[in-house]
Amino acid sequence: MNPFFEACSVNFLYSSFMKHKLDLLIALACAGLLGSALAADTTTAPKESVFPTKPLGITVSVKMVGPYMEPADLQIICLLKHKPAGDTYQGAAKETDEKLHGMLSALRNRGEFVGEKGETILFTPPEGSIPAKQFMVIGLGEEKNLSLDTLRMVGRIAAREAVRLKAKHVAWAPVIRDEGNTDIDVGQGDRAFAEQMLAAYDTEKRLQAQGLAPQFSIESLVIEAGPSFFDSAVKQVGQGIDSVASELQKRDVAPYTSATK
Repeated sequence: MNPFFEACSVNFLYSSFMKHKLDLLIALACAGLLGSALAADTTTAPKESVFPTKPLGITVSVKMVGPYMEPADLQIICLLKHKPAGDTYQGAAKETDEKLHGMLSALRNRGEFVGEKGETILFTPPEGSIPAKQFMVIGLGEEKNLSLDTLRMVGRIAAREAVRLKAKHVAWAPVIRDEGNTDIDVGQGDRAFAEQMLAAYDTEKRLQAQGLAPQFSIESLVIEAGPSFFDSAVKQVGQGIDSVASELQKRDVAPYTSATK
């Protein structure tokens, strides 16, 4: 072959190779950008309403997540008393039990957590299951006796257990609807819980201030709500925060112990 034409052929082949290489690099870069965009889209933060006031120094919010999603120090849910004929699991209750590898249903079916009113059980979630560090179930008792007072009791237990366990970040989901019960309005139930949790926590802080309990502060409380109940929860919990703040101002500030003679 003529040296001139041979050189031209080599240059043409080299140029073609470089062009295809450049096209490949551009395609890979675009794919990477698209992949990043898709990844960002799937990690969109869940809807959350944070209340501007911080009652007793706690950041309180209502968040559209299930009890298997929040990276809390202490995740709390409630369960009705076990029914020998079978418990109802749907929605968040079903998903939580599945994420916990069937722990909830196993404990109940074996009669090791009955769910009597005020009964509690605490465990560490199985490795790789849910992000919460500790998980607590509080019993609601017989379904026929369920009331707002029951949820007020749950709020008091939650505050005292959170302090005892030194849980700075607490999350709570009632999951009553997901057990098939519709007797209590979700927003009203959330309010009843929040009011009494804050009231009980106020007592804990007063004890601490008087040297009657170890110092510890809860930093955040997340009340978990599904899409259908989110707005009602935000409204009712907000009203509850205002109401309990007013009530706490009326509390007796005298020391719990009488003066020694």
